[in-house]
Amino acid sequence: MTRPMTREGDAVTAFERAVAAMTARRERRESTVIGDLPDAVTGVVLVEGASDRAALHAAADLLGVDPAAEGVAILPMGGAMSVRRFVDALAPSGVRLHGLCDEGEADFFRRAGLSVDAISVCRPDLEGELLIALGDARAEAVLARRGDLGLFRTFQRQPAQRAREVTAQLHRFFGTTSGRKELYGRLLTAELAAHELPVPVREALTALLGDPSARARLG
Repeated sequence: MTRPMTREGDAVTAFERAVAAMTARRERRESTVIGDLPDAVTGVVLVEGASDRAALHAAADLLGVDPAAEGVAILPMGGAMSVRRFVDALAPSGVRLHGLCDEGEADFFRRAGLSVDAISVCRPDLEGELLIALGDARAEAVLARRGDLGLFRTFQRQPAQRAREVTAQLHRFFGTTSGRKELYGRLLTAELAAHELPVPVREALTALLGDPSARARLG
C-alpha cells in the first residue's frame, strides 16, 4: 500500500501534471516549466509518452511505492526526440535522471547524455513487454472487462490483420485510437503481479526509488 501524500508529494505530483499537460498540448517550453522545479523533486524518470507514465504509476502501485512521496516525478516528453531538451533543462538542477524508452529510441537517450545504466530499454516497446508478461489470454480478459473485446474481434477480421499472430494484433489494436495506449498501459500493468513486471518497467522505478523488496527485508 502506498503512503499518504505529503505536502512535498503534492508538489511533485503538481509538477508532473503540469509537464504532462504541456506535452499533451505539444508545447515546447520545458525550460520555463522546469524553472519552477520544486525543491521536493530529487529525481525524474523521463518517458516517451502518456502510456509509459500510466504504466509506471500502475507498476508503482503494485510495488507498494509512491514516487511522488519519494521525490520522484515521472515526466512524459511527447516523444523520444524531446529527450535532449528535457535533459538540458533538468541536468543543471542536479536532480537524478533515468530514462525509459523503446528499443528503437534508445540512441536518442544516449545522445542526450544519459549513461547506459540510466536508461531502461523496452524490447521492442512497452506494449510488447506487457503483452509478453501477460500472454494473449490475460490481455484479452482485460479487453473483455473493459468492454473492448468485441471491437478487437472486429479488428482481427480486417484483411490486414487476419494472418497475424494474436500478440501482433493486440499490439496494433492498442495504437489505433487516441488515448487507448495510455488506458491499456495502465490496465495491462495493473493486471500483473509485482513479480511479473517487465524488467525495464521495474528497473525504471527502482533505479531512483530503490528496491522495495530489499526495504521489506530490512524492516
